[in-house]
Amino acid sequence: MPVIVDAGVGTASDATVAMELGVDGVLMNTAIAGAQDPVVMARAMKLAVEAGRLAFLAGRIPRKMYATASSPLEGIVGR
Repeated sequence: MPVIVDAGVGTASDATVAMELGVDGVLMNTAIAGAQDPVVMARAMKLAVEAGRLAFLAGRIPRKMYATASSPLEGIVGR
């Protein structure tokens, strides 16, 4: 069943998050119509939806409860 987000999308980052979570689409009106520059906001939303979808398809790395260095310690002065 397709899932479409139709409320609560106020800026491009909201659209990206929705798409990253795997929704099928985002409907927008108020965020674009009410923006100071609707044409620029519409472009931002388009790019955000595309980026979010690509991120969803690419698959994120697993979440962790703690941070770990991603760089090796070999070759660092003092090691």
